[in-house]
Amino acid sequence: MKIEIVHDLVCPWCYLGIRRLIRTLRRRPDIAFELIWRPFLLNPDMPRLGMARPDYVVRKFGGEDRARRLYATITDVGRQEGLTFRFDRIRRTPSSIDAHRLVRFAAGYGVADNLVEALFAAHFCNGQDIGEHAVLAGIATACGIDSHLVRAFLASDDETEAVHADNLRAHRLGINGVPCFVVDGMHAIAGAQEPEVIERLLDIATVDSVRF
Repeated sequence: MKIEIVHDLVCPWCYLGIRRLIRTLRRRPDIAFELIWRPFLLNPDMPRLGMARPDYVVRKFGGEDRARRLYATITDVGRQEGLTFRFDRIRRTPSSIDAHRLVRFAAGYGVADNLVEALFAAHFCNGQDIGEHAVLAGIATACGIDSHLVRAFLASDDETEAVHADNLRAHRLGINGVPCFVVDGMHAIAGAQEPEVIERLLDIATVDSVRF
C-alpha cells in the first residue's frame, strides 16, 4: 500500500496528523505500506531566510491573541498524542523549501521517514530554525546521512524545481489544506483525523486493492 503524505514541515496539524497515521499503521501489522512524502507550501511567498515569528504571527493570524488561542488548542491535542509543542521557543518561521528538498534527498538513503519526524520535532518541540542549512545538516547527519553529502546537497539547487512541481500538482488535484493522505492513488482524506477515521480509510483501500 502506497500512502502519499501531502504535508508542510511548518504545519503543526501535519505533525499531529502524521503521528496519528503512523500510530494507526503500527497497530495494523497486516498492512504492508510505503510512505511517500509530498511537499505542500503553506507559505509559498515566504522569504528563503524566513521571517521573525512576531511578524509572521501578525501576517498569518492578525495578532498574538488569536495565535495564542490556536496554539493552546494544538498544544492540548498534541499532549494526547505524546507531542510537546513549544511554540514559545520558535523565534523565526522558516521557509520550508530546503527542508522539503532534504526529505527528497533522504528518501534516496531510505531515511526520509525518520528525517520528517526529526524535522517536526526540531521545529515544534525545540524551536530550531529548520530553514538554516546548519540545522538541517545536523538533523540529517543524526539520521545517518554523511554530513559532507548533506552540505553539498543543501548548497545546490537540486530538487528545488521538484518541490515546486509537487506543490503545484497538489493544488491541481484540489488539495488546499494539509495534511492530506492519498492511499494507492485512489482514496484521500484531509486533516489531522482521529485514528479510527484513518483506519476506516485503510480498510476501504485494502478491500479495493484486493478487488482490483
